[in-house]
Amino acid sequence: MNIAVIGGGSWATALVKIFTESNDYVGWWMRDEANVMHIKKYHNNNKYLSSVELQTEKIDISTDINQIVKQAEILVFAIPSAFLKSSLSGLTIDISAKKVFSAIKGIVPDENLIVGEFFHQKYGVPITSIGVITGPCHAEEVALERLSYLTVATQDKEQAAALAKRMDCDFIKTTISDDIYGTEYAAVLKNIYALAAGICHGLGYGDNFQAVLVSNAIREMKRFIKEVHPIKRDINDSAYLGDLLVTAYSQFSRNRTFGNMIGKGYTVRSAMLEMNMVAEGYYAAALIREVRKEKEIKMPIADAVYKILYENKNPKKLMAKLTSKLN
Repeated sequence: MNIAVIGGGSWATALVKIFTESNDYVGWWMRDEANVMHIKKYHNNNKYLSSVELQTEKIDISTDINQIVKQAEILVFAIPSAFLKSSLSGLTIDISAKKVFSAIKGIVPDENLIVGEFFHQKYGVPITSIGVITGPCHAEEVALERLSYLTVATQDKEQAAALAKRMDCDFIKTTISDDIYGTEYAAVLKNIYALAAGICHGLGYGDNFQAVLVSNAIREMKRFIKEVHPIKRDINDSAYLGDLLVTAYSQFSRNRTFGNMIGKGYTVRSAMLEMNMVAEGYYAAALIREVRKEKEIKMPIADAVYKILYENKNPKKLMAKLTSKLN
């Protein structure tokens, strides 16, 4: 089955690299015409992961989203959630019969929907045809061909196994899951907790405190996911705990970097302007708060991040208060 990656950023570029390792054809849509021409000529994405040499003989790349979508049976979306709706504004082809996988770690603004639900409700894609691709995995380490693990989740395990097989290569190992809701919410939440870790690092908290923060974060994540989708799962699996750890600690984590800037005294706006990439945790902090408005879930870390980002609360004072709520 033909695969197409939708998106032009670092994670989309990493996914194209992964798929071209073991597939003869990969479709690739991105918005920027100049970047498309550069990739065709120089075989790299000069804006993201520029060191990666792409096998362009295997890639059909275009700014025409309908052309790319039409030719593919499997669509892998890797667009920041804040820009998903605008990126799909030109899509006129019915995708309800296609297999749709989200590699997006965010909630769609205005809709307050995880990406799978968005495609189900707005584009008529059956839940059984929707999947999630999640970490722990940073695009930058894929570029370096460092061994990384991905989880492919769908309700149809045969479908998950089929796509996982298409992703396996020397530097990618895959596992499968049927927890599409839990893995997708975990991918959203871990960005909020990485922001918290970054803020604390910027404020001067050390490794000892960070360990306590992250151990509390995984329990907070467990409470939330259990409330919104109560099925049997092991929160210590790589798709949950592993993805949280790498995002909270890695030098490549844009959410940790964003939080670190806030902790050092940057305003939200100035931190956004300085960063070249989207920190999904910023949008997730507000949207998760909306999702759980009617649910009484104890989430002091997520609350603290929200208040710092959206209520202009002092990070030093708020994190000092948070320390008394952790154990």
